[in-house]
Amino acid sequence: MIANTLVITIALLLALAFWLMGELKFLIPYRAFLMHEYGPVILGYVGVLSVNLFALLFSVNRRFFLKDTGRKLSHLDKQLREGELPAPSLRAIDEETD
Repeated sequence: MIANTLVITIALLLALAFWLMGELKFLIPYRAFLMHEYGPVILGYVGVLSVNLFALLFSVNRRFFLKDTGRKLSHLDKQLREGELPAPSLRAIDEETD
């Protein structure tokens, strides 16, 4: 779930960066001055934005894609306690050792 959220966050940040590059073309002559004076501030803002966007997407991901997880896990726990789970196949054991 973290990997999916990270991919979505990076995709959204790249889309935002490309959109901003198109909208702020008039600042190209001042690029060196802006990066020298405001580079750390811009970098800090992008860092805070990415962390907040990741947290928002992670919470949305958990909210909508992990519905009924507790119920599913309690069913699995009940089967484990009663010993009703089938034995693992030899193929699954061989895949784990590779």
